[in-house]
Amino acid sequence: MAVAKVLCVDDALFMRTKAARLLAGQGYEIYEAVNGADAVDKYFDVKPDVVLMDITMPVMGGIEAVKAIREKDPEAKVIMVTAISQRSMVLEAIRAGARDFVIKPFEPDKLLEAVRKQCQG
Repeated sequence: MAVAKVLCVDDALFMRTKAARLLAGQGYEIYEAVNGADAVDKYFDVKPDVVLMDITMPVMGGIEAVKAIREKDPEAKVIMVTAISQRSMVLEAIRAGARDFVIKPFEPDKLLEAVRKQCQG
């Protein structure tokens, strides 16, 4: 079975690093993007199986990035990673096409479970 590719998108280096280390340790191939615009570009270069997308970022936010990706790839699997205070934005992200969300600071098991679920389904 091919190794699943995950694109980790967050403007905070420590959050990208934390998610990347966790997922790489489980055998996932990791790519990183620093904002939504970077994520859209990398998505079409890398064609990841799953995208972990922060909501609030400079240049282009996560919701705009989900819309841009799903416009060209309706099958894109995006998991939003968000602070609990952004609950209304999570609903907007789901309407924009995100398939799941994880609250940060994330619990490693919850993040792994969300990624596994998207890779299987």
